[in-house]
Amino acid sequence: MTNNVQSDSQPAVYFPDIEDVADWFLSQAFLQHKKLQKLCYYAVAWHYALLDRPLCSRDEFQAWVHGPVSPILFEKYKKYGWSQISQKECGVDFRESAEVLAFVWESYKDLSQFQLENLTHEEFPWENARANYQEFEPSSDVISIDDMKNYYRKLHEDSQND
Repeated sequence: MTNNVQSDSQPAVYFPDIEDVADWFLSQAFLQHKKLQKLCYYAVAWHYALLDRPLCSRDEFQAWVHGPVSPILFEKYKKYGWSQISQKECGVDFRESAEVLAFVWESYKDLSQFQLENLTHEEFPWENARANYQEFEPSSDVISIDDMKNYYRKLHEDSQND
């Protein structure tokens, strides 16, 4: 998806989309759909926490039974089921956001999709969005950006004080 902002005196500026974030992670390795979802969620959440602004457009994640899910990425990658999604090139220069993406990749790449699911289930943003639901009850409630920002910012601050 392309999001360009242009004025008469300025060239078009590209603002990445959630699909570009997925492409960035897929440029690192073959990934299963669930793991890709969680990595993209963490990239969006940590970006808000560390830089206090969005990483990309269409960055909404819903609190599904198996953790945070971007409906956009779900529709694009659901056909893969449990199979791995092929590695691909990412054509977007994330500039200052590249450090956050690299941080997320290094922090979470060795965790399985199931470990990532379990981790999100222990964290406040997903738990809070699912507060009114039973364990296996479907939900399309959106995980709050403020919850993500505040929770992961606090994690970062606490790690700096250790």
